Amino acid sequence: MSFRTYHDQLHRGICLDKSKPEEAMVMELIDSAPFQRLRRIKQLGPAFLTFHGAESSRFTHSIGVFYLARRALKKLEHIGPHLKKYRALLYGSALLHDLGHSPLSHTGEEIFGENHENWSARIVREHSSIRKILEKFQPGTADEIAGLLDGTNTTNKAIKALVSSQLDCDRLDYLLRDSHSTGTKYGQLDLERILSALTLAPDGDLAIHPKGLMAVEHYLVVRNLMYRSVYNHRVNEVCNWLLDQIVLTARQLGAKRIWADECMSKWLWSQNQIDLETFLNNDDIRFGYHLMCWKEKGPPILNDLCRRFLNRNLLNAINIEHLSNELKLNALTFARRYSEQFGLNPDIYCGIRIQRFHSYQPYKSGLRLWDGEQLQAIEKVSKLVEQLIKPEGASWLIHPKEIHLKLKKKISTMPKEL
Repeated sequence: MSFRTYHDQLHRGICLDKSKPEEAMVMELIDSAPFQRLRRIKQLGPAFLTFHGAESSRFTHSIGVFYLARRALKKLEHIGPHLKKYRALLYGSALLHDLGHSPLSHTGEEIFGENHENWSARIVREHSSIRKILEKFQPGTADEIAGLLDGTNTTNKAIKALVSSQLDCDRLDYLLRDSHSTGTKYGQLDLERILSALTLAPDGDLAIHPKGLMAVEHYLVVRNLMYRSVYNHRVNEVCNWLLDQIVLTARQLGAKRIWADECMSKWLWSQNQIDLETFLNNDDIRFGYHLMCWKEKGPPILNDLCRRFLNRNLLNAINIEHLSNELKLNALTFARRYSEQFGLNPDIYCGIRIQRFHSYQPYKSGLRLWDGEQLQAIEKVSKLVEQLIKPEGASWLIHPKEIHLKLKKKISTMPKEL
């Protein structure tokens, strides 16, 4: 067929026209095995245990990012017609930017120690089917896209900014999509206003027309709220902690004490042997199957950790951000002591998980306003954005639910600092 439509829950009909070479390339890339794997990678990792609707995939998100990138470029081409020659570079980069995600997305990236940007670039460079599709469009396209994904290609600043910046198409889609799938209302953006305000600065980089200032301010506030309410949610942090402990425990037990297939064995104990095939063979399904096996036949400690995760019999967490560093360690000491009294290993079941995030970073692809005469950093114009520069976060004291009430009472009597 010459046309194809993806019916998206956010963007409605995303239509592709095979008669347009860049879109024909996109259709082939979507049909490739590495891209189809993204159907088996959850967008929000284990957040489905916190928000029951958080079941969307990296596949859905990646198509959404492509769609927004195509819309943004269409707007910018009216200002800079020279950008038309970068369509394939932008379409390919937007579509393939998440190819290198580990199982459970950012959670898997953290617990396995893999970098998804580097893996995305490597897959584009080295995977035969992906490279063949890109090189068929135009020789050199694969390396250009890989370079854009890993930061080594800065051929065009505006194109790079649409793929990776503080107002890129990735963030615009995931804020909308994650808000929709989790049932929260914080991620509602004035997408039309943001896209219409995109412009080109005199240096060729992306900029924002002042008419879009409030929409961008709103976007940055939305991102702040989504981190506080979804991404760094207490239960989500507990799930991430449990998964981290599961992988750490499995690695410590070793291949002689627990079963793992050839692919997972390399991910656990021989990461230097992870080649493209081994990387792409791991996904949420394979990882989840191992959790089931360890729950049923693993050593007692691994069995219990997997049971807690799979049955949602989770640990508890108390936010101790208000305490001084010394008192945080004191609180952890109490948690460990109470856990030992319950016969639970404090090295496994207790710890402090610290999260920090910046709603806006002026020195990392900082946003600028351009009205045709004056170019200004957005934080110099907006007091609201200036306030968002300050980092925020939480310090979660992870502990077994069996000691929660006793520990909570103890912490409530502690001063904020000694």
